[in-house]
Amino acid sequence: MRQRAAGLLMGALGATVIMLVLLGTMWALEIVDYVYSAHLDRFGIVAHEPDGLVGILFAPFLHAGFAHLLANSVPLVILGFVAAMRGVGRFLGATLIIMIVSGLGVWFFSPPDSVTLGASGLVFGYFGYVVARGLFDRRIVDIVLGVVVAGLYYSILWGALPSQPGISWQGHLFGLIGGVVAAWLLRRRRSSY
Repeated sequence: MRQRAAGLLMGALGATVIMLVLLGTMWALEIVDYVYSAHLDRFGIVAHEPDGLVGILFAPFLHAGFAHLLANSVPLVILGFVAAMRGVGRFLGATLIIMIVSGLGVWFFSPPDSVTLGASGLVFGYFGYVVARGLFDRRIVDIVLGVVVAGLYYSILWGALPSQPGISWQGHLFGLIGGVVAAWLLRRRRSSY
């Protein structure tokens, strides 16, 4: 029992640290962009442009102003924290998978030459990851967490549909798909004995 509690505490501590670093990086970049007029948004994903593929690595950390970053911050911290509870290594792997799947979806399916940035692909990805992780790992705790997250955040699924101009439904949809793919690829393997 004590060992399980210690593991849970370590998972929560690791999840807290990684989310503070991730969110702190995003806020620091937005402050630098604002204070120094650094025009960091140019490092977003530029659809259909080969040079725009580099944005897949940078776009989730960049935002179109403080309002955009603030809108992403709370769900990112909550869903990211829950996603990171199983360990920082798995979380970093899931994050990379989500960034690649979301970024490629944006690059292929957004209007030509459009620039997409923001952490919402990660938000949708962490949602998909947490919900699907329960299904693929078949751990009761992960199933319960998945059901709770689905119940609390199900309304974000509307953001994965083309509905609002200027909002990248492609990033949302492919972020969600990336989260499910990450849950599948990083699932706990059961021995066949």
